[in-house]
Amino acid sequence: MSETRAFAARTIRLLLVEDHAMVAEAIGLALDQAPGIEVVAGAGSIAAAVADAGRTRPDVVVLDRRLPDGDAVAAIGRLLAAAPSARVLVLTGEATASVAARVVQAGGAGLLLKSSRLRELEAAVREVAAGGVVFAPGLLPGVLDRLTGRVGTRLTLRERETLLLLAEGVTTQEVGRRLGVARNTARNHVQHVLEKLGARSKLEAVAIARREGLLD
Repeated sequence: MSETRAFAARTIRLLLVEDHAMVAEAIGLALDQAPGIEVVAGAGSIAAAVADAGRTRPDVVVLDRRLPDGDAVAAIGRLLAAAPSARVLVLTGEATASVAARVVQAGGAGLLLKSSRLRELEAAVREVAAGGVVFAPGLLPGVLDRLTGRVGTRLTLRERETLLLLAEGVTTQEVGRRLGVARNTARNHVQHVLEKLGARSKLEAVAIARREGLLD
């Protein structure tokens, strides 16, 4: 029997980390009723999750990104130190390639939106338990670009100029005036910059660009 089939034949032990009681109850009940999955513990904070991980040694940790005692992505290393064989799947309300790359760099196995259906979460749990990785649709190219340092190379010269102007805090209209293009064209340049950086706003695009060294 192959390693993957052997793993599929045994129960996946799961630690659920979610601080909202109703959400935790709904997810926990759904996953616990899924064939081959057992929710062995539930925690509502990073500290409790680390303790439970060490005590129960789960196969998979489903981890809410924002918890009362901090950003859970930064705590992935602590969870893996407590349970070295665990695979960590992060749940988040908003997903960007930048956050997904942080998850990978921290040792996580994936990032899924909280808006995903329960059957999608169940499938993701099975995938990461079997050694795979799972990301919300559309994130993987941006993750690879960040991990390989290719984020900046995806921007055209015009988009780089637009990004520099955004860093100055100018409006889209001012971007058009400074670049000598129509407002609609400037708006398209701004939108392309946001899409390529995985940002949801101009401010986030500038923050990502600073972090990636694109404004140096």
